Amino acid sequence: MTDINPNELFRQLISSELDPDLCLRYYSWLVKNSDISVSLELTFKLLHSLANAKRYSKIRSFLDGFVRNGSDHQVHSIFHAISMCDNVCVNSIIADMLVLAYANNSRFELGFEAFKRSGYYGYKLSALSCKPLMIALLKENRSADVEYVYKEMIRRKIQPNVFTFNVVINALCKTGKMNKARDVMEDMKVYGCSPNVVSYNTLIDGYCKLGGNGKMYKADAVLKEMVENDVSPNLTTFNILIDGFWKDDNLPGSMKVFKEMLDQDVKPNVISYNSLINGLCNGGKISEAISMRDKMVSAGVQPNLITYNALINGFCKNDMLKEALDMFGSVKGQGAVPTTRMYNMLIDAYCKLGKIDDGFALKEEMEREGIVPDVGTYNCLIAGLCRNGNIEAAKKLFDQLTSKGLPDLVTFHILMEGYCRKGESRKAAMLLKEMSKMGLKPRHLTYNIVMKGYCKEGNLKAATNMRTQMEKERRLRMNVASYNVLLQGYSQKGKLEDANMLLNEMLEKGLVPNRITYEIVKEEMVDQGFVPDIEGHLFNVSTKS
Repeated sequence: MTDINPNELFRQLISSELDPDLCLRYYSWLVKNSDISVSLELTFKLLHSLANAKRYSKIRSFLDGFVRNGSDHQVHSIFHAISMCDNVCVNSIIADMLVLAYANNSRFELGFEAFKRSGYYGYKLSALSCKPLMIALLKENRSADVEYVYKEMIRRKIQPNVFTFNVVINALCKTGKMNKARDVMEDMKVYGCSPNVVSYNTLIDGYCKLGGNGKMYKADAVLKEMVENDVSPNLTTFNILIDGFWKDDNLPGSMKVFKEMLDQDVKPNVISYNSLINGLCNGGKISEAISMRDKMVSAGVQPNLITYNALINGFCKNDMLKEALDMFGSVKGQGAVPTTRMYNMLIDAYCKLGKIDDGFALKEEMEREGIVPDVGTYNCLIAGLCRNGNIEAAKKLFDQLTSKGLPDLVTFHILMEGYCRKGESRKAAMLLKEMSKMGLKPRHLTYNIVMKGYCKEGNLKAATNMRTQMEKERRLRMNVASYNVLLQGYSQKGKLEDANMLLNEMLEKGLVPNRITYEIVKEEMVDQGFVPDIEGHLFNVSTKS
């Protein structure tokens, strides 16, 4: 007996249909004390015996360890081992727990494959394993896969629950598929599930983040539907709407929601107040923002760094640097550590007032405090130097940033505009090569800055060459802003026939002129006595100007 292979003994133990708990203990001992690996077939025979004995918690625990310890077995091999038993009900239980184990251990790719293979084998899974899988996929921004799992659940007659539906609604809202999210809300009712506060909040948030006309009207309509269905809005509902309205430039809408919130005895939290303070500051209503901060404190809600960031940003944008500095001092006085963003706002405000030295002094203070300046800090200072006409110092700072590998597209655009303002567009164009070396991709705006610089210098040939470079090297087609730059350049140089040809070319490509196009045509062409010859295109200067 001593010569018997431990693996062979394990096979005999399982085949003799002994107590599965005993087999499980022997398996655990074998794995810990033997160099022999147990085959998949034997491993799943053990799980089948545990399932037949209804030892479900032990199977869950076993599979959790099997997955967590980095089992390198391929999913198709595991499913082959599961299928060795011809009891579909038992196999379904094991497959279900396997999907759950993958999802719980963030092995979403394998979990997704296991979900698909379960369908091929005809194993029925439960909503219990599908929900964590969907959540794991959603965290990885794989919304299309979440939608696939949901559709498969319906096809395989796996009964979804309210949590499953909410995950699907969230995935669809994240990708802007609001009509589909609405359809899922209707599906809920078909399956006897009532949408809950999370369902409605997710839908409202989806509309708020969607952008475009009427988004808040739709969000508001969902709120009304929610109330009609006897689902009470909660703190999250009101916070989503407050934030959505001010970001839609509808501050009165935010204030109305805030009032409704108080009327319904829902206590605002720091997020509610911060949204309102942000909205008021963005709308230039600084005294009202301060008053809201005072209300916040009176209500026993402590302002945080986001509150102070919003107020300091409001002060800076409204040329109230003294007030911004006072508040900055009070933040430090409270022992809070100011954020990089807070420093950047103040540095930018100094630079816009031409107080470059004060901006640099603040950067040095920041470094002394152990706060590392980021690309935004340098961008503020480079922009300030460029505005002051000190392009050499700006380039020197840019080089410092480059040595740290930190410049972004904004940095390049700031320096390019600085060169173009000084009439040194050729130097701006040379930065394109440096940008590519750093792995940054020029955009339309990048080329438009240089084209505009050349046009201002009257160098239309160089501007046209830049257009060719943009279209051929970068495969970027001219957009409306690009045409506007060249239209203005040609018109101001008196080349009105060429400008007219550009206008026709733009319309032929199906590009829709914007307000700036109409202004250029009116001021640079029509007011100079030249009426554009538009070949069969709708372009009415008199009505649009």
